[in-house]
Amino acid sequence: MAISTKIQEFMEKSSWIRKMFEEGSRLKAIHGAENVSDFSLGNPNVPPPDLVNKTLQELVSDNTAGVHGYMPNSGYEETRKAVASYLGKIFGVAVSADHVVMTCGAAGGLNIILKALLDPGDEVICPAPYFVEYGFYCDNHGGKLVTVPTKEDFNLDLSGLAEAIGPKTKAVLVNSPNNPTGQVYPEEDLMALGSLLDEKTREIGRRIYLISDEPYRDIVYDNIEVPSLFKAYAHSIVTSSYSKNLSIPGERIGYVIVHPDAEQVGLLLGALNLANRILGFVNAPALMQRLVARIQGVCVDKSIYEEKRNLLCEGLKYAGYEFSVPKGAFYVFPKSPIPDDVEFVRILQEELILAVPGAGFGGPGYFRLAYCVDDQTIKRSFDGFKRALDRVTK
Repeated sequence: MAISTKIQEFMEKSSWIRKMFEEGSRLKAIHGAENVSDFSLGNPNVPPPDLVNKTLQELVSDNTAGVHGYMPNSGYEETRKAVASYLGKIFGVAVSADHVVMTCGAAGGLNIILKALLDPGDEVICPAPYFVEYGFYCDNHGGKLVTVPTKEDFNLDLSGLAEAIGPKTKAVLVNSPNNPTGQVYPEEDLMALGSLLDEKTREIGRRIYLISDEPYRDIVYDNIEVPSLFKAYAHSIVTSSYSKNLSIPGERIGYVIVHPDAEQVGLLLGALNLANRILGFVNAPALMQRLVARIQGVCVDKSIYEEKRNLLCEGLKYAGYEFSVPKGAFYVFPKSPIPDDVEFVRILQEELILAVPGAGFGGPGYFRLAYCVDDQTIKRSFDGFKRALDRVTK
């Protein structure tokens, strides 16, 4: 075989998101894009803030010698200083540029974290539902993703997490605001998780790190605030990107920041810097680093997403679906009216509605809808949602 057996297997069970996106392209070609409601891909559709374009125009005209040259593995110091200064205030913990590594998005960030931490056979515990790529990322570095179902409201099941942690556990990985559920884990749960990890660290005799994937941190609604992981647990590592808050996912710019009191913090940062180079991610795009250094704290108009959330939730309620109103991100995760979520997603396709089965996120019995689409896409889906539900309940 021309390719590895493992990659062949991965290709066969690869992302449902991409599969549904491709199915959407097929349906649009047949029926016309204006007749298909495609909720498959979480591709931001709110334009970047004006300041992004203005700052980029200034930066591309800079002809300073060496402006396009190599840099330290961790990125430009001025960028890391800006990130550390801003996040230190947000997280409530003083951090310096030395605790920041600029990365090729949050995906690059997660991969350098796992490369730095994992030995073959190490386990990463993750609440489910979860972002579909996490299992592949762990496998990239010899690890194994172990999932633990969340509660019915998609909050953390701390007792389930406690049972899953064992001698092979190296880290717990959380994602809040969550993709695909839109849940934001409350501060008291994160504090309890931090206490649990301290307890389990003593029990198994090696440090368990807490990793947080936070690309949706700024996309929250109803005056909700995302709690600081750094306040909950000293041995925390946060990765994020500017894909959602600045609407620049194609630019692949993000960061990793390590709690300054994390165990063996110097060694850990050295490992992250090396991983950033040897995995081929060196360096985070220079132009984007210079951009984000100047516009920390800037965000798209998230009220637009909030209005889209409200519009879609009204339509789902009208059609008769069970769902939790998301607190953040731009996804709704309704309950499938039949146990087989894959089959129900197929039925939705017949109504020219593209959704992603919950099974692809480790959440069978549900389906994901990405509402980062134009309002007409949402509105024209309502009757189709109702017809699909009527077909399986009458």
